[in-house]
This record gives sequence, C-alpha cells and structure tokens, in this order.
Amino acid sequence: MSLLICSVGRDVSSTEEKARGDRNLRKANWTYKSLYRGDVARYRRKGTSSLGLDCRKQEISWEDSKKKRKQKGDGGADRYFSTASRHLLRSEPSVSVKPRVQTSSVNPLGIYDSSTALWLQGKGRQDEQKQITQVEESAAHVAGKTEEFNRHLREHPSDTQQWLQFIQYQVNKTKPKTCESSECKSKSSYKAVLEKKLSIAERAVAINPTCISLQLERLRICQELWEPSVLAKEWKKLVFLHPNSAPLWRRYLLFIQSYFSNFTVSKVNSAYGKCLSTLSAVLDGSMVSHSALPGTEEDMLDLFIQQCQFLRQAGHSEKAISLFQAMMDFTFFKPDSVKKLSTRQQVEFFEPFWDSGEARVGEVEARGWKAWMLQQERGGWLPPPTEDKEEEDEEEVKNRSQAKWKVWLDVESLREAAHWLPWRPDKAKGQTEEDCDDPDRQVLFDDIGSSLICLSSPELRLRLLLYFLSFLGLPVASILSEVSQPSLFLENLSVLTQGMISSVILFNTFLKVGNTHGNLSSIPITGKEPQRPLTSYDIPDLGVDSVGHMTTLQGKRKWVGLGRQGERFLTNMLSMLQPVLPPHHRASLTLSLLQYEKLKVLRSLHSGNKKRLHSQGKSSKRVVKRLLKEPDNRSSLILWREYAHLEWLLGNLVEARKVFSTASAMGGVKDLSGAALCELCLLWSQLELEEAAKEQSRLTDVTTSPAVCVLTKLAEGTSASFPFSQSLSPVSILKARKSYEQALAASLSDLEQSIKNSHYPAPPSPPCLVGCYALFQYLTVGVHAAVSVYSLKVLAVQQAALLKYHSSNSVFPLATLRQTLTSAISSWPSCALLWGIYVQVENRYHSAGRARRFFHSVTRDSGGVVPRLFAIVAEQQRKQLVDSAQRSCHYNEALPILPENGLGNRIRGLFETATKTEDGAHCPLLWRMYIHFLVRPIMPGLYMDAVQLFPEHLQEFIDLMMEKELRLRLPLEELDILLED
Repeated sequence: MSLLICSVGRDVSSTEEKARGDRNLRKANWTYKSLYRGDVARYRRKGTSSLGLDCRKQEISWEDSKKKRKQKGDGGADRYFSTASRHLLRSEPSVSVKPRVQTSSVNPLGIYDSSTALWLQGKGRQDEQKQITQVEESAAHVAGKTEEFNRHLREHPSDTQQWLQFIQYQVNKTKPKTCESSECKSKSSYKAVLEKKLSIAERAVAINPTCISLQLERLRICQELWEPSVLAKEWKKLVFLHPNSAPLWRRYLLFIQSYFSNFTVSKVNSAYGKCLSTLSAVLDGSMVSHSALPGTEEDMLDLFIQQCQFLRQAGHSEKAISLFQAMMDFTFFKPDSVKKLSTRQQVEFFEPFWDSGEARVGEVEARGWKAWMLQQERGGWLPPPTEDKEEEDEEEVKNRSQAKWKVWLDVESLREAAHWLPWRPDKAKGQTEEDCDDPDRQVLFDDIGSSLICLSSPELRLRLLLYFLSFLGLPVASILSEVSQPSLFLENLSVLTQGMISSVILFNTFLKVGNTHGNLSSIPITGKEPQRPLTSYDIPDLGVDSVGHMTTLQGKRKWVGLGRQGERFLTNMLSMLQPVLPPHHRASLTLSLLQYEKLKVLRSLHSGNKKRLHSQGKSSKRVVKRLLKEPDNRSSLILWREYAHLEWLLGNLVEARKVFSTASAMGGVKDLSGAALCELCLLWSQLELEEAAKEQSRLTDVTTSPAVCVLTKLAEGTSASFPFSQSLSPVSILKARKSYEQALAASLSDLEQSIKNSHYPAPPSPPCLVGCYALFQYLTVGVHAAVSVYSLKVLAVQQAALLKYHSSNSVFPLATLRQTLTSAISSWPSCALLWGIYVQVENRYHSAGRARRFFHSVTRDSGGVVPRLFAIVAEQQRKQLVDSAQRSCHYNEALPILPENGLGNRIRGLFETATKTEDGAHCPLLWRMYIHFLVRPIMPGLYMDAVQLFPEHLQEFIDLMMEKELRLRLPLEELDILLED
C-alpha cells in the first residue's frame, strides 16, 4: 500500500501547484503501526461501509483492536498464577507412561483405557467412587453429629459444656480444605461460621441466662463481628447483670485495657476501682441482690495486684506504691472500732487519716492508722523534728552534644529510676502541694480509695505483703511457688535466661543477625555452660520488672537494688510490719530479705566490677549478720543456709564451709526427717560438686569426695566437720544408702496417707530428701541410679539439671536427658526453668526438626505464652548460629553447620501465631521481642521503643502518651530548658 503524504512545498517552481506528492520512503513511519496521533485526525467509525468504492471489485477489512486483545487473552496459554494452573498444580500428577491395558471381553484389542473399559461394563472409576463415598460418609457423619448435638441439647438444655462443645464443633467441621475455592471463599466462609456460632451462642444464652461461660463465649465471637463501641456496651451490660463474678470482671478489664480508641489510664484505673468496690460490696453483704461466689476474696487480691502492675507498666509507679501503702495500713493497722463495718464505711473512716499528712508505711516515724486514731481521740501529737538531709541532685543531662531524642531517653529513664515514690510536702520545711514540680507525683485519695479491699484470711494478708516485696524487686518466688504468674506481667528477658546465661548476653544474641567479627567459638549460647549448673535455679526469676527498672529490657540496671531512697523505704516498712506479724510470717519476710541481699551480690558478680562486688558484699554481709543476731532467727537453718551461700558467692569458700558445718551441728532434728537440714546439706553438696568440676579435679575415689562426706554424715545424723580430714569407709556409705531408702519409703507413705486423709500435701520433706538421696546415688553409684530415685514431679528441674551436668562432664546418651525433659515439660508446659534447659540442650545439635515438632505439640495443646516464647528464642539462637557460620567462613571453605533458609519467615510466623492467642495478645514481653525482631534496636520500655526507632516523630509519640495519660516525666519544653542551661 503506497502512502501519500501531503505537505506544503518549499521550492515549487509553479505558483499554481500548491502541493506535490513525496514518494520517498520514511523509516520513521515503520516504527509504529500508525502515524503519530497528532498528524492524523481521530474519528469514530460508524458502520462497515465506505464511500467511493466499487462493491464488486473492492472491499475494506476493518480490524477492531479491542476484539484482538480479547481474543489474544482468551486464546493464550494460562499463566502459572492463574486459577486453572493452581488447580492443575493441586491435582494429582499426570502419568507420562501409560500402563499396559489387559485384554478382556469388552476390550479384546486392549485399545481402551481403564476408564473406558469400566464405562463399557456399566461401572464408574474406582477412585471417583471412593471420593464420592468418602464425601457421602463425611456428610453423613456431620449430619449425624449435628443431630446428636441437637437431640442432647433439646433433652438437656442446661448442659452448658455441651453447648460450648457444639459451638466449637462448628469450627472443626468447616475447616478449609486445600482446594481452589478455599482461597477465594475463605473470608466469606469464616464469617458464615462466625455467624452460625453466634446464633448458637445466643440461643444457648437465651436458655441459660445465668451462665457466665456462655456469655463470655458469645462476646468472644462478637469481638470479630461487632464494632468496639457496640462491644463495649455489651460488656457493661454483662458486668451490670453479673456483678458478683470475678472472672467476668477480669475479662472485662482486659477488654478495657486493649480497647485502644477509648483507652486512657484514668478510665482503666476507675474501672479497676469500680470492680473492686463492687466485689467488696457483694462480699460484705452490702449488695443484697447478689451473693458472693466461692473464692471471691482471693480473686479480689489478684485483681488488686493486676491494677498495681498496670499502673506501673503505664508509668504511674507513684500511684501503685500509694495503693500498696494504703493497703498495708488498711490491712495490718486497722482500728478495732471499724472492723465490723462494711468496706465502704471503713474507707470513709480511712480517708481523714490519708489526707492528714501523717507518715505512711515506709516513711520515717510512721505509726499506722490505728495509732493515729487513738491519738486523735486524745488530742493528737506534735510532729517530730525532721532531720534536714539535703540529697545531692545528680546532673540529669550528662552529654549535651547528643541528639535531642537520646537526651530525652536518658533523662526519662533516669527519672523513672529515681522518682518512683510519691511526693509529699514536708510541713517542717513549709512546703505545700504547689511546691511539687511534677503534679503526677502527687497521689490523691480519689485515685486509690475505691480500690481498697478487706482481707480476712491471714494467708491472703501474707500474700499481699509478699506481692508488695516482689513489686519492689525482692525474690519471693520460693515462698509463692504455688501462685502462677500471669502472662500479662511478663516483660523481661530474665524469665528466658535464668539458669543459662545473663540477660545481657541473650539480649545481644537475640538482636544479632550474625556475628560478623568472630567465629563459632564466640557464640555464648551454645558454646559455654553456666558457671553454676546445679545451683543457678535457687532463686527463680518471674520475668517481671521491679519498680524503677521497667524501662530496661536487656537487663541493664542503674542500681543493683532500689537505690539509697528505696533501701530506706524498704527498711522502714519491714521494721514497722514485723511486730504485727505472726512468727512464721516474720520468717518468710526475713528469708525474702536475705535472698534479696544474695540477689544483689549475684548482680554485682555478673557485672564484672570487682570494686562494686566488694562494696556490695560488705553491705550485704552486714545486713545478714544483723538479721541472724535476732532471737527468732538464730536457730533458723534456712537463714544460715542463705548466709553460707552468700559467702560462697563472694569467694570465701573457707568461711562458707565453716558456716555450713556450724549450722548443721545446731540443735534440733539431726536425722533425715528435718526438711531444713536436708536443704542445707543438699546445697552444700551441690556447691562442692560444682567447685570440683570447676577445678577439673574429678575424684575416682568417692570416699574422699566432700559432697559424699556431707550427704553421708546427714544420713548418719552427725554434722560434717571442716576441714574434711578423714576419708569415709565403704561400710558407712552402705549404711547411709540404707538409711536413705528407709527414710524415703517412710516419707512417701506419710505423703500418700496425708493426701488421702486431708486432701492436702504433706510437709515438704520428700522433695529435699529425694534430692539428697538422688545426688548421693549419683556420686556413689552412677547416673542411672540417680534417675531411678526421682519419683516426684516437683523435682523435675533438679533432675534435669543433674543430668545436664553429667552429660557435659561425661559420656551420656542424650535420649535419657531428652526423655526426662519432654515428659516433665508435657506435665508443666509453663515451667520456664525446664524450657531453658531443653533449649540449651537442643541448641548443641544441628538437627532442629525434633525440637520443632515438640514445640508444636506443646503449643497446640497449651494456651500459655511461655512455650511460644521459648520456641521463638530457640529459632533466634539457631538463626544467629547459622548466620555466624556463613559469615565467618570464606566462599571456598566448608561450613561447620548445615545452612538453612527461611528462618526469618519461620520466626515471624511464630510471632504472628503467638500474638493471636489470648495470653499472647496481652503479654508485653512478646510484643517487645517482636519489635526487636522487626527492627533490632537497643531500646528501653515499650513506649520508648518508638522514640528509639523513629526519632524524627518524637513530638507525635509524646503527644500520644499525653493523650492516653501515660506517665511522662520529661516534657519537651523542659528538655529545651535543660539543653539551654
């Protein structure tokens, strides 16, 4: 086809010729299918005819570009991501080689395939028939099961457990299958299942309106269907109808805390106050419409502790301390004249004392509510003269050259560690409430009055006091061992590191993707064993930050204790409370205080600062000796045991052995029936065994072993004298073994008889006795004899630690240790100590499949967050090991470990799965670890994480904190003034 381009001629000879034809080819015209759109007029064609053509000889073929594209799209091959291709991939693979078809009457030549031959016989394909049969059987089973549920619920409509199982059955029978329609219809089918479950739940609630579990299940389903505002109204309606249900209140408070759009600290705090005041009215009979349920008083104490922990996590540590102070006065120093009144009336009498300015628990010259009321009746007393001790203010801004956000983080964490006590005006100095620089440091009675509760049980009073000590940072886990720690309080990595390494090492390991400057020998997790493999579990860590130290995730503390001001507060509180406590409760307080001093020595020891360790050792020894001089504590073997352990940690082995020997020779029970003596000798023998392993002096003759000598003298009823000059005779070892067997049989018999008679456990002599006997058998016979002794589940941690110690020092099959750990963890899936040993053992080997299967089996059956946390830590440690191996070797060298891909995606999947659980959604530690994994910063508390990650948005984050009423100690305006100074 020739192309005619018309243009104006520039050198035309004739003026009559206005245009000329240019027949020269232009290559630019072949670049596109048509001319440039600006040269050709656009028009829309109507019809297929054309003017000026001879219909008999000429014809024009019009091509439609839209039809072309449509035909091209329809006729082309399917891409790999198309629906048909995905369906083909899920189907069975096609067989490339056709099998030889057997001849038959209907297929004499063998030219028909099997399906055609079956069709000629009037039969269908066997696999299709089998699938159809399976589908029919499954449908029949579902219909039969549903009919069974309906029939049972029609006959027994009050069976709430059957209603809950019927609701759960809707999920099991509608699980998505791996087919094409499951992906495109998953959301709609899931919503349909939720609506069906909701209809069943509403029907169950209509029939059983008083059942709390059905109401909670209904609201749990509605959480994914309704708006938060509608859901909040339903929660308020439910707690109004059932004000006496403590579990319902606990779930409601968790909902209020997680309702972000309407969340403020004051609203949540008032909700806690309303909850506790309502339950108090139900308990004392003021609310006559509802009766108190069993265990309401204990639930009220748990809710009170949960409120204090919430205030501390929100930064309002002053309000939390004031709540504990008020509860101490309200519980232990209550006047006799108000004890018979209702809780609300007692709170009204307590308010004048709180507002009077009188010294409170923990403050100097505090006398208590009872003494104040008695003195008010006599006319009051004169305020004592106060000593003017001006404390030197530490300079807050140490480096003004840093970025603004770094200075803000440093000053904020410094004030959080120093200003956790409520501020009160000093009347002797003429101070008023207006002299306080930070109004949030003042606590009014309206903030705490509605949360005061009455505790009538002495055990609950002791538990309240121990919770206060734990809140201050004192170890009380050995005393409160029967109380489980909610996942809502977990926020520190120490729960994942106890018994293994320090939290600083694990924190650095957790953050690193790879060790770019070292090799495998520099990895602390898998290459080094703990220095105290048998006694590192002596003080369990709950994984909860103490007051004043909540902003540090990696374990770095400003002080090893509470600081100078906090230590004074603790001393004043204990000296005030001990006279009003019974003797056995005072012993618990003294034990917690001694363990606190030992914990401070351990922290100084881990810091590596010898000067700090020496100073802290002198201070702790002075406190412990002062406590042991008291008449009630002189004969307490438990306290002497702690003192000897403290001396051992300080490196004074000779002095520690003398203390152990002197304590074991004290008066009292000298045989194996004494629990305190067994605990003392068990710790002594464990320390001697660790010291022998540290010096690599493995003795082949057990008669000269100090640990065997201690355990043998215990069985004989005599004390082990130091130094160990004489060796034991084989006859004495045999007699000791016989004594252990008889004592253990008698203790287990008494334990079974006590359980049958009173349904309560016997005195705690069997655990320590079994521990001594097992260690004795391990040292004299072997590890298999020690394993056969452990018959009590409560000794699982000690048994696992002993087997791990033996496997690290001798040749020992791993299967025995793994079987011990897996069986114990299956019984106690929330025991962090067992999980720590299991992770440390499995990380020494290359294969991770067995550990992953075990983690999956435990997390599938358990709803707790502790197994999921350790599963994440195990994968993080493995990722660091693989990355370090790959980066430490050259490209042509062999790797010391098998490379593994996809660990990052696996870890992210574990985080996502854990955060979707009920306990994981409210666990601060899990969310902090997730943020660390995504961005890997070194940062303080959760609300400060965003500042560390995105410093350019500092103003926005501070505005959000102020909007939600989170505690802010350093406004940006004050920071500007500090930087200018």
